[in-house]
Amino acid sequence: MLETVKLLLPVIIPSWRFFDTIAPSPRIEFALLKTVQDIPDRWQEFCPRPAHLPISSMLKRLFWNPHWNEALFLVSCAERLMENGADYSVKEIVKRIKTGVEKRGVNSMVTPYLQFRLVFVSREGEQLQKYITFTSPVYQYAGGIVS
Repeated sequence: MLETVKLLLPVIIPSWRFFDTIAPSPRIEFALLKTVQDIPDRWQEFCPRPAHLPISSMLKRLFWNPHWNEALFLVSCAERLMENGADYSVKEIVKRIKTGVEKRGVNSMVTPYLQFRLVFVSREGEQLQKYITFTSPVYQYAGGIVS
């Protein structure tokens, strides 16, 4: 029995040595635009983390959490985009933002364009600092076509 526990313990409590480096991950922010020429003035975080989570939800998320899996996928796309400018990553990020905007019921006839950016947030003393590391071109997302 003790041997079984010794084998299962690394699975239950993973080692931080699993990661090559531990660094902040980029956050994805997006803006909806009326025209291609508009300059975004209101950026929204995509997939923001909840401010408070009840214990029942935490326990449920241990076994079923598709939203977190998607958020992790988007973080890996953002990291790949930062490393090598992968076009696939841009398409996936835009596709996920488009789906999220449609679920909110935003009128795509009013704001048919979107732009996203990658932001790193770090703490310097008591202040949070935002560093914009990538800003995408403007994409048309209305009508199911991303150009």
